[in-house]
Amino acid sequence: MRKVLSGFVFFLSLPVAALAGPVTQFKLDNGLDVVVIEDHRAPVAVQMMWYRIGAADEPPGHSGIAHFFEHLMFKATDDLKAGEFSDIVEAQGGNDNAFTSWDYTAYYQRVAADRLDLMMKIEADRMRDLQLTDDVVSTERNVILEERNQRVDSDPGSLFSEQTRAAQYLNHPYGIPVIGWRHEIAALNRADAEAFYKTFYAPNNAVLVVAGDVTPEAVRQMAETHYGPVAPTADLPARHRPSEPPQLAERRLTMRDARVSQPFIMRSYLAPKRRSGDQKEAAALLYLAELLGGSGTTSLFARQLQFADPKAVYSYAFYDGTALDSGTFGLGLVPLPDVKPEEAEAAMDKVIADFLASGPDRPAFDRIRTQLRAAEIYGRDDAQGLAQRYGEALSVGLTVQDVQDWPQVLQEVTPEDVMEVARKVLDRRQAVTGWLLTDEEAAQ
Repeated sequence: MRKVLSGFVFFLSLPVAALAGPVTQFKLDNGLDVVVIEDHRAPVAVQMMWYRIGAADEPPGHSGIAHFFEHLMFKATDDLKAGEFSDIVEAQGGNDNAFTSWDYTAYYQRVAADRLDLMMKIEADRMRDLQLTDDVVSTERNVILEERNQRVDSDPGSLFSEQTRAAQYLNHPYGIPVIGWRHEIAALNRADAEAFYKTFYAPNNAVLVVAGDVTPEAVRQMAETHYGPVAPTADLPARHRPSEPPQLAERRLTMRDARVSQPFIMRSYLAPKRRSGDQKEAAALLYLAELLGGSGTTSLFARQLQFADPKAVYSYAFYDGTALDSGTFGLGLVPLPDVKPEEAEAAMDKVIADFLASGPDRPAFDRIRTQLRAAEIYGRDDAQGLAQRYGEALSVGLTVQDVQDWPQVLQEVTPEDVMEVARKVLDRRQAVTGWLLTDEEAAQ
């Protein structure tokens, strides 16, 4: 089921916005935003560089180029050979990686704190000085096509998730897969890559987050030394994206594949995002997801669909609201082998209808509130998690203050708030419902 859900960018883990120590924010003269999160309990530092460019920002017809560049950033620069970046990090006893979403592309290194200066030096080097050639671009393009073969085209669950998301968005580029459509990946060339790189990989389109055993003064000095000389992009394009028109009717799709071993249903709704300065709806939606399907044993779906009157072997609900344009609320289940798809869906719909009629169970609601508070406390031990939380937030228009306010906003949610957002979001006329079936079930 993990593979099934990989098409969606969401986190089922509880949010952690607690601070390990003081948080400092400043901006370099070239436009680079910098956030420093102090945590002096271990001699470790995490550097994360977030670029405000993702799959939803790609030029039309060039889907996959943001993810393509995540790969290219590990190739040769004017100072480093291809692959040498990660070799240097590993030689320092650290680790590094990168990831791409619809709203951002991020790169990180976790090293001993006294190696941070070196990490800034090599990260700054590849911000502007990649040495792209036709051979490099062609070779890596083939790597990505093979990645798509393995992770998407050979996996009916991933293909289904991709089709479901495309049905969710009629006009907004959130419907385009992060890895890109195959025919457009195949057409990407060196000129496309260089134009994309020169425009978007710039200090005034990035957020640097450093967390761990550091001080703001030391980080500022290192950042000014290594990132300060990097030229910004003049006339950086604004992030204007097409808007999604109102959805007037439920969209349904059924996909059949002989490789499917277990059928399942996925339903998603467009939902309010976390809004800067007003995160109340987002917090209530997180409670709603936890109440309906956040736990495999205590959530409403688990109790009703897996134990009381078994119809499913697995059920879930999620909310992802940390996005630039729109959040997503989703739910679904895997039916028991002897349960027909329509019977399982009807049972799920009944649980939702009953919840809308009666509201949340108060002990369950209070338990979730306590879990959120506990997660906040435990999260203070995860410098990389905190760095990711701040970087992601600042990449989609939230602020440092929003991140710091989030734990208190969560604690102030009431059952009435949850019911208000539930009635607003859980409208079948605004949903995309999809079934992935085996050939046998399709023939029934």
